[in-house]
Amino acid sequence: MNPTAVKFGFPDTLVREYRHWLVLLRPAQVTAGSLVLAAKGDARAYGDLPVEAFAEQAEVVADIETALRSAVNFDKINYLMLMMVDPDVHFHVIPRYAGERTLAGISITDAGWPGPPDLASATALDAGQVEAMVGALRPLFARRHGEVDG
Repeated sequence: MNPTAVKFGFPDTLVREYRHWLVLLRPAQVTAGSLVLAAKGDARAYGDLPVEAFAEQAEVVADIETALRSAVNFDKINYLMLMMVDPDVHFHVIPRYAGERTLAGISITDAGWPGPPDLASATALDAGQVEAMVGALRPLFARRHGEVDG
């Protein structure tokens, strides 16, 4: 797996794996349900991804938005492609909302609402909290695909 996925906790943070993409729980939660959408290959530029990855990305984004709407009922969603520190292609997926949301018993306020996400205010999760959030999100992705989780 590429170094960026590993830095964001793969395999412990893995919510769902696709042919070209990984959906990872972001270990530092900007808002409840913050994810990382990471390309599986070694592309360092978005335009270097195979064409099939772009086609699959439409399915992945639909899965993310359906799952996060169910999990935290976001008002808006931000996809940030920064790639300044971690060079492999990835997006930070930040569900946005006024106030606070709770996921897996962990309550997080959107400190940046209604402006840009406040990345500096992220809540660092411990291993147990990561496991709980991943466990809460996985069934939502499985349900979208008609799978039985568990």
